[in-house]
Amino acid sequence: MKSQIPSLDTHHFPVMLSEIIEFSTPSKGGLYIDCTFGGGAYSEALLKFPKTKVIGLDRDGTVSSLAKKLKKKFKNRFQFHQIKFSQVDTIFKNCVDVIIFDLGLSSIQLNNFKRGFSFKSRDDLDMKMGLTDISAKEVINNMSEDQLRSIIKILGEEKEAYVIAKNIVMARKKKKITKVHELVNIIEKSKKKKFAYKINPCTKTFQAIRIFVNKEITELVNGIINATKILKPGGKLLIVTFHSIEDKIVKYFFSNFSKNRSNPSRYLPYNITNFNYLFEKYKNTIIKPSQIELAKNNPSRSAKLRFATRSKNKFFYPDELLKRFKKYLELEAMSD
Repeated sequence: MKSQIPSLDTHHFPVMLSEIIEFSTPSKGGLYIDCTFGGGAYSEALLKFPKTKVIGLDRDGTVSSLAKKLKKKFKNRFQFHQIKFSQVDTIFKNCVDVIIFDLGLSSIQLNNFKRGFSFKSRDDLDMKMGLTDISAKEVINNMSEDQLRSIIKILGEEKEAYVIAKNIVMARKKKKITKVHELVNIIEKSKKKKFAYKINPCTKTFQAIRIFVNKEITELVNGIINATKILKPGGKLLIVTFHSIEDKIVKYFFSNFSKNRSNPSRYLPYNITNFNYLFEKYKNTIIKPSQIELAKNNPSRSAKLRFATRSKNKFFYPDELLKRFKKYLELEAMSD
């Protein structure tokens, strides 16, 4: 089976592109950072406005050819860096107007079956997004049953994690699990009432392993903190999430570090003048794809867009965010 070659002509659908452009207001110009360059659609759309400059980031080196095409077209207004987006503050130190995160798996990655993200693949278990230390194959064959159960249950929110982890360990005692379809077979045999599932029965386990391999929660937490650090007052942080863990983190960050955060306890006095905040009044509004977009790109059905505006206050490190999601960060640290 031939895998697709990443190209700007690949059928890559940027999620909520019109909404991203609307809330980014590129007609005013400014410096934009596209933290998940992927197929380059956000960056290219922003660069169509003559007063913008865009920096694209991506940990996946295979998209560099796409970035070179944009660089050739827009010359001094675009640059690309192959780094993890948690390192966004190393590229530019301050005064960024808008920073965008699209946390979904790109179709370029999904459609390249050799990378092992798709259930349809018969290639090696890989799932590495780039600049990654371990593969899915190593996780499946080397982690203990307890570790696998925790990964699948916590990162995949999979109710049948116990059975799946147990069957993975039993299977690998007979033969090392190296191919995607081998893992698919184990998961399908472990699941009950397969006919009742609206999504593929492998979805949650694959999500969990992919998140663990790429330390996606650690990247997200550090990425949004460091992005906030370099936003100028009035700058916007836009984030598109695709599963509940991501959305919980973004919602908590925006809600609890904004000017209108709720009183942590009804029994304690609340004085906004004594509270330092990173964002202006945050409207807990979720933007979702339109019906027109869903008709063209069904995978976008789980996407949620949230955005917040940076306050004039000096940056401070939001330790509460790390404490709140400690269990996810400690779980991903098992691979260190």
